[in-house]
Amino acid sequence: MSEGVHILVIDDEVQIRRFLRISLEASGYHVIEAVTGGEGITRSAQHRPDIIILDLGLPDMDGLEVLRRLREWTATPVIILSVRDDDQGKVAALDTGADDYLTKPFSTDELLARIRVAIRHTQSEAQEPLFRCGDLTVDLARRLVTLRGETVKLTPTEYALLRLMIQHTGKVLTHQQILRAVWGPEYVHETHYLRVYFAQLRQKLEDNPALPKMLITEPGVGYRLVVE
Repeated sequence: MSEGVHILVIDDEVQIRRFLRISLEASGYHVIEAVTGGEGITRSAQHRPDIIILDLGLPDMDGLEVLRRLREWTATPVIILSVRDDDQGKVAALDTGADDYLTKPFSTDELLARIRVAIRHTQSEAQEPLFRCGDLTVDLARRLVTLRGETVKLTPTEYALLRLMIQHTGKVLTHQQILRAVWGPEYVHETHYLRVYFAQLRQKLEDNPALPKMLITEPGVGYRLVVE
């Protein structure tokens, strides 16, 4: 999967860039580096990378501003690296258009896993509209949900919520993003809707709804659909 994949690293810390280059190239990725936000935007336009790894603390501009400017013209997956560990910062980055968020220090294995998810999500956009996760199959074209071969009856809202999570598999969606997409912009503060509907989906789709393995809560931020 890594063959031919180009990753742009935008980070002003030379030790982090060196560590990422060694780790990513050892896994078969091609690495491009940028030290400032302005340089990162320019190199993104020049090289059209497959993935962008972006630090929020850059010397010339805030990482969120870099992200906003990138999102004006590219949908390339962006993974945020930051020392900021507060929920508000994570939500702001994800709402601005980041695909994922890792807090420094981070493990190489976790970063590589997030990169693989981002690549799969990009590739799956052009594939057949059939989602599989363990015993669960969702035929998006026919709006048909089956679990262990048996049809699962979902309400229209439950299905819309599940379809949204499938469309963004592996990516954290914030409470506001989900509410805006499924219920509309006037419902972005009704977070209790999510608790109710995710509980209903887990009851119907998870082997153990109390310990979900697929529909995961990201505390204080939102939800993520995880595929083993």
